[in-house]
Amino acid sequence: MQITFRAAADSSSPRLVARVVERDKLPADLSRADSEGAAAVRFTGKTGQVFETFAEQDGRVVRQVLLGIGGNDGEGRLGALERAGAALTAKYLTAGESAIALDMSDGRLRADEVAALLLGMRLRAWRHDAYRTRLKDEQKRTLHEIAVIGAPDGAEAAWQVEQALAEGVELTRELVAEPANVIYPESFVERVTQRLEGTGAEVSFLDEDEMRALGMGALLGVSLGSEREARLLVIKWLGGESGVKPTVFVGKGVTFDTGGISIKPAAGMEDMKWDMGGAGAVAGAMLALARRKAPANVIGVCGLVENMPDGKAQRPGDVVTTMSGQTVEVINTDAEGRLVLCDAMTWAQREFKPAALIDLATLTGAMIISLGHEHGGLFSNNDKLADNLLAAGRASGDKMWRFPLAPEYDKLIDSPIADMKNVGPRWAGSITAAQYLQRFVENDTPWAHLDIAGMVWADKPGATWDKGATGFGVRLIDRYVRDVLES
Repeated sequence: MQITFRAAADSSSPRLVARVVERDKLPADLSRADSEGAAAVRFTGKTGQVFETFAEQDGRVVRQVLLGIGGNDGEGRLGALERAGAALTAKYLTAGESAIALDMSDGRLRADEVAALLLGMRLRAWRHDAYRTRLKDEQKRTLHEIAVIGAPDGAEAAWQVEQALAEGVELTRELVAEPANVIYPESFVERVTQRLEGTGAEVSFLDEDEMRALGMGALLGVSLGSEREARLLVIKWLGGESGVKPTVFVGKGVTFDTGGISIKPAAGMEDMKWDMGGAGAVAGAMLALARRKAPANVIGVCGLVENMPDGKAQRPGDVVTTMSGQTVEVINTDAEGRLVLCDAMTWAQREFKPAALIDLATLTGAMIISLGHEHGGLFSNNDKLADNLLAAGRASGDKMWRFPLAPEYDKLIDSPIADMKNVGPRWAGSITAAQYLQRFVENDTPWAHLDIAGMVWADKPGATWDKGATGFGVRLIDRYVRDVLES
C-alpha cells in the first residue's frame, strides 16, 4: 500500500475522505443531517466504528467517513489507533475505491499517533492473492493508496520507522503463507536474500556439507528424508557500537513437517507449511531492523529443513550426535524442531558469543492446548531477559506468557542409551521441550525460548490481519530491540 503526505487537499485528492473522532466528541462542524444520522446508527466514536455520508463538493460526490478512535489517552492509545486504522482498511479494502484521504488537519493526533493509525491501516491491507485467479470483482482488492492530508510535523518521519516494521511483518506473512512447493530451505534463503538486498544487512548461509563438517547431526538428521537440502541462514545487522556483543535470534524453519516416519494424521497436515513461522519471524524482523537502520547489533539465524518420510529418513530409536557433542535418542521424529534448534543454537553461541540468545519456534501442540491463540509461551534462564520480552510483548501486541523451567522436569527426557531423548511423556510437553533446549545453552548465556505455535496462523481475521499468516514475532523482536538494545 502506497502512503503519501500532502500539506492540503486539492482537486487530485481521493474522493473518499476520513476524519478521526474521539469517543463522544462528534465534530462541531457536522451538518444536522450527519449528526442525526450518526446518532441514528449509534455512532459514538468507539474504537473502529465507521460512519459514512455522501456530499457534493466542487461538482463531485465525496464520501465522507468518521472513524472512531475511542477515548483512551493512556498506555493503550497507540494500540487503539492501530485497531481503528485496521478497521477502516477492512471496510474499504474491496469497496471499489482505490484511495483514501486521511484528513489530519484538525490537529487531533500527534506524529506518533498518526504513524500508529497508518500502521494499522497498512497491516490490515495485506492479503496473499498470488494464486487466486477466479475472484469476483467485489472480492478483489481495490484500495492501494492512502493520502495523509495536513499531518503534524514529524508524522512523515515517524511513519518511515513504522513503514519498515510493516515491511518486516509483510515479509514474514508472505513466507508463512507460501506453500511448501514454493518456499523450502533453498528458496527461503533466496527470497530473504533478495528482499534484504541493498539494506546494508549481511546475508549468508551454510550448506549441508558445511554443517556436516561442523557435526550438526541433529539438524541434518531431520533433513535426511527430504529431496530438499537443509540450510542455515545467517542475517547480520551490526548498526550499533563496534565491539558490543550482538543479540542473536534463532528461528525454527521447518518449511514442511509431515512428522517424518512418525507421520502426522492426514487431516490438517496442509497447515504444516507454517512450521517455519519462527524462522519467518526472525527474517521479517531483520528486514525491519535493517530498513529503519536500527542502532543495535542483532543477528538472525534460521535453521531450515523439510521433514519428510523416505527410505533414508531417520527412524524412531535412532541416536544422533549434536554439534555440542551431546547425544539424542530420537523417540519421535515429529519432535523435530528441537533437533533443528539445538544445533543452530550451539553454532550461534560459538560463532558470535552473544549477549543474549532468543529462539522462536512453532514448537509444540501442547502450547496451543495451554494458551490457545492468545499468547505465545516464554521460557528463560534469566529473569531480566524474560521481563524485557514480556514487556515488549505487551507493548507490541505480540503477547507472551512465562512458563517454568526446573530440574525436576529433566528426568522426563533422560534416555537409557543416550544423553537425552528428544521428547518426554504427554504431560508438560512444552516444558520438556524447553528443558531439552536449555541443555544446549553454553556459558550461562542469557537465553529465552519463545514457543509461538498458536500464534503464527489464524483461522479467522484479527484486528490487524486477515485470515491466515499473522506475522507474529516481528513486532515483538522489533520492540525488544527498540526498548532494550537501543535505549
